[in-house]
Amino acid sequence: MTDSSHKTIDYWNDARRPLSCLLFLIPWIAVYEAGILMLADSDPERIRNGADYWMRSLLMHAGLGQILLLPLLVVAVFLTWHVVRKHPWQLRLDTQLGMLAESILLAVALVIVGQVHQLLFVNLQTDVGDPRLLTLATGNLTRAVSFIGAGVYEEVMFRLCLVPIAFYAFKLLEFPPKWAAVMAAGSTAFVFALAHHVGPSADVFNLFTFSFRAAAGMFFAGIFFLRGFGITVGCHAAYDLLVGIVLVAPE
Repeated sequence: MTDSSHKTIDYWNDARRPLSCLLFLIPWIAVYEAGILMLADSDPERIRNGADYWMRSLLMHAGLGQILLLPLLVVAVFLTWHVVRKHPWQLRLDTQLGMLAESILLAVALVIVGQVHQLLFVNLQTDVGDPRLLTLATGNLTRAVSFIGAGVYEEVMFRLCLVPIAFYAFKLLEFPPKWAAVMAAGSTAFVFALAHHVGPSADVFNLFTFSFRAAAGMFFAGIFFLRGFGITVGCHAAYDLLVGIVLVAPE
């Protein structure tokens, strides 16, 4: 085996490890939390991502409403996961750079999926609406913070929490592991799409946006199973930033 192939195998596994995922997550979380504090004035809930708001609300109802508790819980989960799996306490910069590059490439792939999806709906003469995953807030900086929050906390809720629960539920129903994974991805993708149309700030239902969000949910679940949580977050955040900031038509 050559050195180059050895490094490739090491990266493939290292990018999935809890400590690598945690190091990759910390800048995204820090930018989002700092952005909320700087931009929200006295009402941070105004621009919080929906999944973030729902999880914080659950914590508050449980009497655990400290502002930084949710990100600290995310950090604690990955540290505990790392310790339980007995991985070495080793961090590699090339892994972090590779995860960033992989996230961007996968985000571009999802943009292409979105364009194909939109063309299909145009051919069917359906009102396609806006293909982005989030309703845009006012101002590029506010949008960017919201998109990063979606990348982190929607993935925490739907992929990190719901996908494993659904996977093991289907396994308990005696589905083979591969089918349990497919059904977990599909069911949680449906919930992911539906969640954007629930609640006081929900989007108006549109078949195009609902079906694309469901497809995107499947895409993210596939990345989660194959490449781990860190790259899933990076792909989601990079996709939202690409379509919501970089590629959006100027007003």
